[in-house]
Formats: sequence, C-alpha cells, structure tokens
Amino acid sequence: MGFCPQCRSTDALAEAAPVRKAHSGGSVDVVAANAPRTTVKDRNAVGLSELDRVLGGGLVAGAAILVGGEPGVGKSTLLLQAADSVARSIGPVLIATAEESTHQVQMRARRVGITSDDVAIAAVHDVDDIIALASERSPALVIVDSIQTVSTLDTAGSAGGVAQVRDSASRLITYAKTSGTPIVLVGHVTKDGSIAGPRTLEHMVDVVLYLEGESDAGLRFLRSMKNRYGSVNEVGVFDMTSEGLAQVPDPSGLLVAHRDESAAGSVLFPTIEGKRPLVVEIQALVVATDAMQPRRSVTGLPPQRVHQILGVLARHGNVPLASREVYVAVMGGVRVTEPAADLPVALAVASAVHDVPLKRLSAWGELGLTGDIRPASRPAVRTAEIERISAGPIVAPSTDVKRLLDALRAAGLSAG
Repeated sequence: MGFCPQCRSTDALAEAAPVRKAHSGGSVDVVAANAPRTTVKDRNAVGLSELDRVLGGGLVAGAAILVGGEPGVGKSTLLLQAADSVARSIGPVLIATAEESTHQVQMRARRVGITSDDVAIAAVHDVDDIIALASERSPALVIVDSIQTVSTLDTAGSAGGVAQVRDSASRLITYAKTSGTPIVLVGHVTKDGSIAGPRTLEHMVDVVLYLEGESDAGLRFLRSMKNRYGSVNEVGVFDMTSEGLAQVPDPSGLLVAHRDESAAGSVLFPTIEGKRPLVVEIQALVVATDAMQPRRSVTGLPPQRVHQILGVLARHGNVPLASREVYVAVMGGVRVTEPAADLPVALAVASAVHDVPLKRLSAWGELGLTGDIRPASRPAVRTAEIERISAGPIVAPSTDVKRLLDALRAAGLSAG
C-alpha cells in the first residue's frame, strides 16, 4: 500500500521478534519412576458409583476433566451432585460459574437436595480470578462452568473464541497440574455433536466425558471418550428426575420393567454399551396402506440399516411389506448402532406382520443381504444378561440358526 492505513506513515515496516521471558532460574523437581508412594491417594472416589465407573475409579490428583453435552442434558446438575458428594467425603469444592448467577445455581442446589456446606459457588468470568480464588481456598475439586464463557485479559478476542478457549484451558490445566487439584471443565457441543472450540482442547485434558440423552426421555448416558487413567469402554447410566439425576445400577431392569409381553412386534435385544450389557426393547408396528410409497419411520436405529433389513425380510423371509407402513423404535430413548440389532429388528417386524406375540424372546445377530445371519461380539456376556433378568428364549446365530428363515422358525413365526 505504501503507507500505514491507520497512522498514514510512509516509513518502512521493521520486523520485531517477540521478546522471550528470561528463565526464572527456579529448580525443577525430578523424581524416579519407581519412587516410594507418596501420601497422596492414587484416586479419590466421588461417591456416585456410575460416575466413578466411567472415571475409572474416581478422581486423580491434578487431573483435568472435560465434560461435554447438549444444552439441557444435565451436565450442571450432575456436576453439582458430584460436588456435594465430594464435599462430604473428600473436601471443599469450588464451582466457578460464568453462565449463571450464584442465585440460579443455588436454586438448582435446593432442587437436587445439596446438603454439604463445603460447596462454594462464585460467579466469575476471568480465569486468573478463578485461579486466585482456588489458590486461596485450596479446594479438593474445582468446577468451571463453562470453558466457553470464561476468558483471560491477556488474550485477544471474546470469550468462546478459539484463542480464548485454548489459553483459558491451558492456564486452568497448568494450575491443576502444579497444585494437584482436580479440575472439571464443562464444554458446550456444536451441531455435529463435538465440543465447541479448538480440537486441541480435547488433547490438552486427561479425561473427556460426554453426557448424552434425548430431551423427551429420562435416561442419560455418560460415556468416556478419552481417559488417561482408565478404560474408555465404560458407560454410566442416570435417570433424569425432578430431584436431579438418579443413578441406575440396573438399566436393563428399568428399560423392560413396563413391557407388555402379550403385544406382538416386541423383541428384547442385549446391546453392549462399552463393556456394559444393556437389554433394550425393540418394537415394530406394521399397518396396511393404499399409499403408493408406504411410510417407513425409525427411532433409535440407523434408518438405512432398517430399510435394508426390510428388504431382506421381503426377499429372503417371505414377509410381505410392499403395501404396508412400517414403524420401528428402540424404547426408552436409547440409540443402538451395532449390527447385532439386525435380527431382533427383523423378528419384531415379522411378529407385527403375523400378529404373533414373542413374549420374553430375545435375539441378536447381523443380517446379511443374502439372508444369512452372522455372529455378534461377546455372546456370552449377552446371554448372561438375558438370564439375569429371567428372559428368553434366545434366538442367535448357531448351528441351527444360520439364515433368516431358520430364525423365523425358531421364533415360532410363519415363514410361508
């Protein structure tokens, strides 16, 4: 341009290298890998068994935990209950809220029945103020709700921006590592289900948890997507109630408790959520129609997969579906994506077509386009869960059940 657009100076640009801060000269602690155990516990149990299950046993000193989920799914409620449990069993908890006022958090605390006097709430937006407050109070746990709404004055941009989220998280994580205080960061999710902000945020923390659930269904699933201190194949189950999130130690029993065994079009399916078996009910409704294109409605399953199953049923199972509307749903707001749900979907649709109740029958198996049935993973775990809730019989891939017609006959459904 030949001149500065702001000050109109015609002087040449001069390169200026950033000034690096001189090393303070402080000593760095170096310890041996096989050093004797210190007085610090490896883990401190939160006190909520479903949360401890997902964390791998409890909180690790200095751990940085990121909890994500859609708005209204119950992240703040779950962490408030966890704070109460930690305050009663381990030590004081500091909740730094940048989204709500202290009065709003207190209202939720009264609703969910918080009893501990050691849960402190502070409405603060500056990260340095949060760190200063935590350093002063020395809590056993710090919760920041949320990382997208706090900021630091040393970084340009508004709260929620990429630079602000990255730098704010970096300062909070550095505090956690140097002080040994576990810190929980609440994160919003985008439309595609990922946590908002830079992707490096998930790499910076030690644990990434997602709280999932349908807004119109009570069940909530807490999944571990990353855990440096435990397995990522764990799932915690909660039930949203008017008093907060209630733990569900037996989700299979809860999901099938109100099932009508005399109704046609219902099959039990033991799905695997991480390491945990979970028996869900798959229902199907088939209605005759004069429409040129019969409707297909699917809830809780991949629609393309269900359409494929319907095609296999018509071609290899002799189940007439061309002039019928088909509705398939997984009850309880649970989402099932594994191919092992193919066979129970097929049996539920066939049961609805022939109006034959299957009572407590359960099934699993992947259905091929040629009508063959392929084995599913961990059959022993699925069988044990079905037997635990006193369900059965079981229709699964075996020497007698290799094709769709074999499964239909084993279930007592007419294949002709």
